[in-house]
Amino acid sequence: MRRTHIDSALVAAALVAVLVPMLAGASPIVFQRTYGGTADDLGISAVQTSDRGYVVIGPTESFGAGGFDCHLIKTDPIGDTLWTRLYGGPHNDVGWSVQQTTDGGYIVAGGVDTSGSDVDIWLIKIDSSGNTLWTRSYGGALADFAESVEQSDDGGYIIAGYTSSFGVGSQDVWLIKTDPGGDTLWTRTFGGTGDDVGNSVLQTTDGGYVVAASTKSFGAGSQDVWLIKTDSAGDTLWTRVFSGDSMDYGGSVRQTAEGGYIIAGWTMSFGAGDPDVWLIKTDANGDTTWTRRIGGPGYDEGSSVRQVSDSGYIIAGSSDSYGDWIDVYLVRTDANGDTLWTRTFGGPDFDAGYSAQQTTDGGYVIAGQTYSFGAGLSDFYLIKTDENGNVAVAEPKSSPPRKPGLSLTCEPNPFSSSTVLHLTTGPLELSATHFRIYDVQGRYVRTLATSPATQAMWDGRNDAGRLLPSGTYLVRCDVAGEHATARLILQR
Repeated sequence: MRRTHIDSALVAAALVAVLVPMLAGASPIVFQRTYGGTADDLGISAVQTSDRGYVVIGPTESFGAGGFDCHLIKTDPIGDTLWTRLYGGPHNDVGWSVQQTTDGGYIVAGGVDTSGSDVDIWLIKIDSSGNTLWTRSYGGALADFAESVEQSDDGGYIIAGYTSSFGVGSQDVWLIKTDPGGDTLWTRTFGGTGDDVGNSVLQTTDGGYVVAASTKSFGAGSQDVWLIKTDSAGDTLWTRVFSGDSMDYGGSVRQTAEGGYIIAGWTMSFGAGDPDVWLIKTDANGDTTWTRRIGGPGYDEGSSVRQVSDSGYIIAGSSDSYGDWIDVYLVRTDANGDTLWTRTFGGPDFDAGYSAQQTTDGGYVIAGQTYSFGAGLSDFYLIKTDENGNVAVAEPKSSPPRKPGLSLTCEPNPFSSSTVLHLTTGPLELSATHFRIYDVQGRYVRTLATSPATQAMWDGRNDAGRLLPSGTYLVRCDVAGEHATARLILQR
């Protein structure tokens, strides 16, 4: 027994000797990791934790009580899993945003469906080991969902998302302020008669809040970027709309070192037609300082932006302008928004990046989803790079290579009222065919089943028959253990 203790101590000392120089900045850790099961798993948000490891949140169909469940994964600094936790019931319950809290635990926001019909905003407070301390839900008779959560200076929480239960439109931006126990202090809705969604929120240095949103109620185009600044009580100080004559989206906002704001999203108003990453820099009053459009000839979108140590910016998103198909897209700019370098990560299938953060060693951590690697249909995708965006080789996918001939096309695309999905199967034997449709953030919206057939018509509605908003959607078809995917753009 004594020798076992000595051996364990020697092993622990050796690990410390290896890891401490790496963590000290001598050699930044790089890796690509996947986490998941045999079904769909999506890593939506990741943050570096105080122990230099990572926590990743997203929905899983592979594990849990039914439908989608909230899946939280805690890793060490090299991406090895320390523990995982599942939260949810028999219906679709989704974690969409995670932050580490001042007590070393975590706060998670997303959506919970207790009835099997409509989703409410869901807030989960978790201790440092992943155990639930409390949960809260907020909502009405219709669908309400949280896109973003931050801990505020008073120890409470600020949540942004959308509500269909309250407000003046079919969807309005919903801002909720809670105390440290999750009890509501106040709520505010912002919007008009169209669909308006709050995508990102943070507390500002003056004690108020700023929200990056997408609006169909205001602006010149069919959808525009909307920035909302409030005081500490949630009352509006000013709003700004950034728009062209088509569709534009504001997915992420951060306050910059000099007190202004940086917004990342995508634009179809400017550029070649397919969306490009759109980076907008404003002053403290929300007035535009500069904008940058980043991308190639295909689809490029920005989901997350952060200012980094040299006052430049790191943007995570997705791109099909480079690489095999849609890949994780990482863009590094200087303080003026001019591109220093870009990187793509992924394989032959759909791979997307949803959040990025600079890490303590000067590198970057990205959370997303991958169909190219991992064990299941889609898996959590965690990427750790060095300061130049370089990374280790990805783990190979465990499934066998795809047989030739399987492909999926959609005509017309873009479409306004309906599109025909057509599958080419090649040598594969066709039985029942299921076309599964997701929005660009990976949320399931519809299944079209035919038995057997190689095509189906989609009318832009979800399974409940509700018209879906304009935007980018992904369709996937599985045949005989193989699958094909395609991208759709709905323009109403």
